Amino acid sequence: MSLSSKSAGYTNGAFECPVDEEKNSQHLESKRHSNSTDTSTSVGSGVPNVLDTESDQQPQRENWESPAEFLLSCISMSVGLGNIWRFPYVAYANGGGAFLIPYLIVLFFIGRPLYFLEMILGQFSSAGSVKVWEVVPIVKGIGYGQALATWYVVTYYCVLMAMAFFYLFSSFQAVLPWTVCKPEWTTNETDCYSSSDNLTALNITNTSKSSAELFFYKDVLKLAENFDDGLGPPEWRLSLCLLLCWILIFATLAKGVSASGKVAYFTALFPYAVLITLLVRGVTLPGASEGILYFVTPQWEKIATAEVWYAAVTQCFFSLSVGFGPIITFSSYNPFRHPIYRDSTIVSLADTGTSILAGITIFSILGNLAYESGKPIESVVQGGTGLAFISYPEAISKFDAVPQLFAVLFFLMLITLAIGSAAGLTSCVITILCDDFPSVKRWIITAIISVISFFIGLIYITPAGPYVLDLVDYFGGGFIIYVLVIVQTIAVCWIYGLHKILRDARFMLNLGLGIYWKYTWCIFIPIALVVIFIYAMVSYVPMKTGDGQDYPSGVSAIGWILAAVAILQIPCWGIYVVYKQRSTLMDAQLLGFSNITSYSQWGLLANRRKYITDKFRISLRASPEWGPKDPELKRSWVEYCKIPKPFSWKLFLPHPKIPVWMKKR
Repeated sequence: MSLSSKSAGYTNGAFECPVDEEKNSQHLESKRHSNSTDTSTSVGSGVPNVLDTESDQQPQRENWESPAEFLLSCISMSVGLGNIWRFPYVAYANGGGAFLIPYLIVLFFIGRPLYFLEMILGQFSSAGSVKVWEVVPIVKGIGYGQALATWYVVTYYCVLMAMAFFYLFSSFQAVLPWTVCKPEWTTNETDCYSSSDNLTALNITNTSKSSAELFFYKDVLKLAENFDDGLGPPEWRLSLCLLLCWILIFATLAKGVSASGKVAYFTALFPYAVLITLLVRGVTLPGASEGILYFVTPQWEKIATAEVWYAAVTQCFFSLSVGFGPIITFSSYNPFRHPIYRDSTIVSLADTGTSILAGITIFSILGNLAYESGKPIESVVQGGTGLAFISYPEAISKFDAVPQLFAVLFFLMLITLAIGSAAGLTSCVITILCDDFPSVKRWIITAIISVISFFIGLIYITPAGPYVLDLVDYFGGGFIIYVLVIVQTIAVCWIYGLHKILRDARFMLNLGLGIYWKYTWCIFIPIALVVIFIYAMVSYVPMKTGDGQDYPSGVSAIGWILAAVAILQIPCWGIYVVYKQRSTLMDAQLLGFSNITSYSQWGLLANRRKYITDKFRISLRASPEWGPKDPELKRSWVEYCKIPKPFSWKLFLPHPKIPVWMKKR
């Protein structure tokens, strides 16, 4: 993400307070960036800019150098391995079409509204995922819980990138290694066949497995059947690839976020060219249509189960990065009037389209494997996190001309997707630590995070490591985020107040939000998430190893401990806030259910908003040039400034139309 405090000639004046403009303009002009073209107005705001006082002057926050870099960085972060790697295997594990319909419903009514809400929080406050909770200080722990969940995810996310590096290096061979059966792979229980062969001429049985599948489990992972022998030693080749991954992430983030925005132009666009190429090849394979039909045909009996809806919500959060914190962090570097409504829509559509594109590609390949092997689609390969590292290489091995070239392009695509997402997730954790320890240089914090994460990642590349990866994915990437998003939505819409967040969005974007946003934020999302979460926990089934055994109780306990550590951040920090304020139970202001002080960022912005509103009203009465002479338009401005009271039914009515003359100014 490329940021600049110069920001194309405008500043984020979100937290500027009213003072005498002539008295302070010369003093503050030296603090502003040198190429600001006009400090008398806020670009696109339609309102006069208000200068800062010395006591309330906030540190100048960097801005994106161009709107395109913010948009592409969001796409690069959201459109990643969650679409290419996670979506197909989650869809495969939950019945294909039985998962697709709940996923699209969840995306429309939960994912997209939450994505836009987090963009509003970040851009309005110009704060990271911890400091943003000055809006409701008692739930400050949400930010730290999100940081822990993000760290859990990024530790195994880089392991997937290491696997992609391993396959990339393996592709530079005369014969692709996953197309050849090694003698030791054929046993009494397993019969190996080459992935590049025409399977119709082979005698395929229930014990037959492709060389691509056996290469991944036997050669790459050296997967153990269970935990009987412990974790085992890390695979040395994957260890070197993992080290390379963290070196790249450190190099990207050590000097801040000034360089990664340029990288987003490549990481956001290049994967589509490769994915479309594989799609064209996949749909032309015999039997591909059966796989695609399995993907798009709903299985109504499965749609009624809570597990499918729980998986759909979890995938939506993982794919869009909702609830993890990077969206708030990225948006905090926007100018105050940036049109995030447009960007949130574009990113949501791009994320959905990429997931469906990847799903069609994967299931067309699975349909071909089912056609040639005579097996049903649901049992043609072993599911799980390795699905993408089996099905995609299967398709690549069937290219008639230079399959090595397509293999290199595909795994290079996976790496670019992973780098964009991993850098965004890691930068969220680093930003929080840099905000908490401003005296420590950024590169030192980045180095510490990278080294610790590398050693944690070694756990996942042991023989039993993939089972631990599934465990952390379930608890760290799903369970924790579920709870945090529920609390986050309740804190914003019910404690801070839906009426206030609507007012803030209208003040920032000159946009009145409709019923869709109000009902999803305030009612549908909290209720739906709570119901699905409780139902899924009641019907929870312990995770199983490769031989069908339940995870050992000690291993399962680790998952619950990881979840507890992150979730307990909320009450622990809430108690700390209450203790620091030494408040009474009757004092909601000091208890942390609203801004602690008027000097917090949200408090300063509230003062600015009130000042601007009052100034406009006075100007309309005293100076006709500030607004139209038409009394009806003047009344519309007054209505525009009115906000319904908390929990008023009027919240769910359409907002008064914003005056055209107001928008132009």
